[in-house]
Amino acid sequence: MSDTRFDPSTADGRWQKAWDEAQCFRADSNSPKPKSYVLEMFPYPSGRIHIGHVRNYTMGDVLARYKRMTGHEVLHPMGWDAFGMPAENAAMEKGVHPGGWTRDNIANMKAQLKRIGFALDWSRELATCEPEYYGHEQALFLDLYEAGLVYRKESEVNWDPVDMTVLANEQVIDGKGWRSGAEVEKRKLAQWFLKITDFAEELLDGLGSLENWPDKVRLMQENWIGKSQGLEFSFDLSNGDRLPVYSTRPDTIFGASFVAVAADHPVAQSLDSDAAREFIALCKRGGTTAAELETAEKLGFDTGITAKHPFTGADLPVYIANFVLMDYGTGAIMAVPGHDQRDFDFATKYGLPIPRVVASSAEDADKPFEGEAESGEGVLVNSDFLDGMDVEAAKAEVIRRIEEQGRGEGKTVWRLRDWGVSRQRYWGTPIPFIHCEKCGVVPAPKDSLPITLPEDVDFKTPGNPLVRHATWKHVDCPKCGGKAERETDTLDTFVDSSWYFLRFASQPTDKPFDREEIARWLPVEQYIGGIEHAILHLLYARFWTRALAHMGQIEVKEPFASLFTQGMVTHETYSRVEGGKTVYYAPDEISREAERALLKDDGGEVEIGRVIKMSKSKKNVVDPDTIIATYGADAVRWFMLSDSPPERDLPWSEAGIEGCGRFVQRVWRLVSADIEGDGEDLDLRRKTHKTIVAVAQDIEALSFNKAVARLYELTGAIEKAQPSADRRDATFALMKLVSPMMPHLAEEAWHRAGGEGLIAEAAWPEHDPAMLVEDEVTIALQHKGKLRDTLTAPKGASKEVLEEMALASEKVQRSLDGAEVRKIIVVPDRLVNIVT
Repeated sequence: MSDTRFDPSTADGRWQKAWDEAQCFRADSNSPKPKSYVLEMFPYPSGRIHIGHVRNYTMGDVLARYKRMTGHEVLHPMGWDAFGMPAENAAMEKGVHPGGWTRDNIANMKAQLKRIGFALDWSRELATCEPEYYGHEQALFLDLYEAGLVYRKESEVNWDPVDMTVLANEQVIDGKGWRSGAEVEKRKLAQWFLKITDFAEELLDGLGSLENWPDKVRLMQENWIGKSQGLEFSFDLSNGDRLPVYSTRPDTIFGASFVAVAADHPVAQSLDSDAAREFIALCKRGGTTAAELETAEKLGFDTGITAKHPFTGADLPVYIANFVLMDYGTGAIMAVPGHDQRDFDFATKYGLPIPRVVASSAEDADKPFEGEAESGEGVLVNSDFLDGMDVEAAKAEVIRRIEEQGRGEGKTVWRLRDWGVSRQRYWGTPIPFIHCEKCGVVPAPKDSLPITLPEDVDFKTPGNPLVRHATWKHVDCPKCGGKAERETDTLDTFVDSSWYFLRFASQPTDKPFDREEIARWLPVEQYIGGIEHAILHLLYARFWTRALAHMGQIEVKEPFASLFTQGMVTHETYSRVEGGKTVYYAPDEISREAERALLKDDGGEVEIGRVIKMSKSKKNVVDPDTIIATYGADAVRWFMLSDSPPERDLPWSEAGIEGCGRFVQRVWRLVSADIEGDGEDLDLRRKTHKTIVAVAQDIEALSFNKAVARLYELTGAIEKAQPSADRRDATFALMKLVSPMMPHLAEEAWHRAGGEGLIAEAAWPEHDPAMLVEDEVTIALQHKGKLRDTLTAPKGASKEVLEEMALASEKVQRSLDGAEVRKIIVVPDRLVNIVT
């Protein structure tokens, strides 16, 4: 082989074409091989693949290629999470149709993914914005409705008056719409809901079976579902009403110093004063996420009403508080500032008592608080009949006494709320219902599906184009035949991603999926994606799977057997202040000189910022196409797998990718060199077989950086070895071992070396178990408790042999310095300790 350099500019495309023509990565559902379903969370078609995507998909690709080499029938598909607001925003801002914008982006991103050489089954490609996908979603939604898991009710929502749409809590930033910046209003709207709460217990219990999920993800879901055992009881109010409250800590009831209600609680709404109305409006403008409520300043309004304590008879002031939520518990709380931080902050601000009722011991009953609440365990103090009890015993006693009074009962409450899926926008799945004045809300007939989106829409006027479309919403009622209107809300895009993994596995034209084919592939063996999807997407996907199993459509209840959340790719930022504003620059606009960064355009110095997650707003993004054009796909893939453990963030560096490019060429020189030779090299043979086993174990464990390190070591060992049959075998093994990571180089080398067929279809190299057995061991030699030397000895060497070898050591003799040896202690295969 005469070529001294590997040329990715020609090799990459050549082998990608060869894989396509051979249909190497097309999954066969009827194959007798064991099935392996590897899936990365599918991307939103924003227009460009970013380096973070490349890391995610490279990890899945290595595993998929390895599984194929180890005799599995592999399903490794790709598709597009294609509905959503960004497409509508583009339509408004650029005057284009959301469908055209989305499909153009899909074409660009698909071409990018192909350039990286991912082993994807493109025959199963899907886009959620296509009727052949969302029509089946509409059918499933109707099935859920028939099963009693879909309902419509009036609900308070976050309304953006400029974009004229409902916003999720997470889209409200400081009380304003995330896109428009308008003050968000609270409105009552009729909304569609999925009864995820029917599965709360199942979803919580099911977490126990997900042993191959990260603990932190399971904990996040557990907290989101939020099962709590507590007490619901009523306070008698000074206005003659009764106020139900719910508490998870009824043991602290003697520590209550005030009561608080949500801004939309009937008690708050009943107040007839401008000051109360003004405060309620202030609360409605505030943040709505749990995180925002946790960190926001605690604000309150004294209603002038008091609540009578059920045991002491004390009158507790009733406040409207901005941190109390109407949709959790009863919308009212018994506030115990000594043992809840939010209550503590509120009581501190408004000068309310902060009594201690739980302490580490009875002696600490009067111990002052040191600037924060104490929410932990202990014994009850300052609590009348509860004094001296532990927390659990006190909870039970308070519940018993309240129930005796007929004032309340012990109760389980869930943080999880039913899933509101209505969105007042165009670019989403039309909800398949019809509104008739005579018949009410009627399901669309299944033979009318898919209900497709009209193409002739405009976005010049804010709001949902489906509402004002001249003809689309006008239909006949399927019940009475009279005039009716379609539902103009579309489904939350989280619905689209709650079942796409089923459609990847089975794609009949006449139904969403085939039950038997789902049973062949599901659950997904390995799911890979970002930690940011730990709660909503994964919880909703688990709910849909369980709901479909509940209806008898599938057998599997948990969609993802193993979950891996990869770290992000990070990069330093470059910026400078121009005209009083901070302006950011992309890495390709910067030249580096030692510790300085200069703008290429004008040579001016810019500030080098922290290494953070790549972000379009900070412009610290790296274009994969530019890097691939310079170094080739394999160098990029190798960089994504090396150095950092895959669950940690990976800092991008020019030096790093350059080093990977050099290693690609180093491997090429090695595998394309003359590998003939006679004789044996037992050490290299042993190294090769150990590497075969270790790399396989590392890939199975997704410890890609460890696999990379072992391949560096094997490459070095082959380079140092003399020509031999073992060197030739090691080189052929190396080609296969690197092929999941550097598939283009591996194919080129395999072809040049006369390998049979495509290496993408070759088997993983076999190992000889005998080569894994050590026949030599390293023995530590000690004198006076210190290590003096080491020696290599045959495994299982006798005590006498080891004593003789130890005393023959020059370093040991220098340490002995003529002293008489009184005793020699030998630990077989490990240690010789000489005592003088």
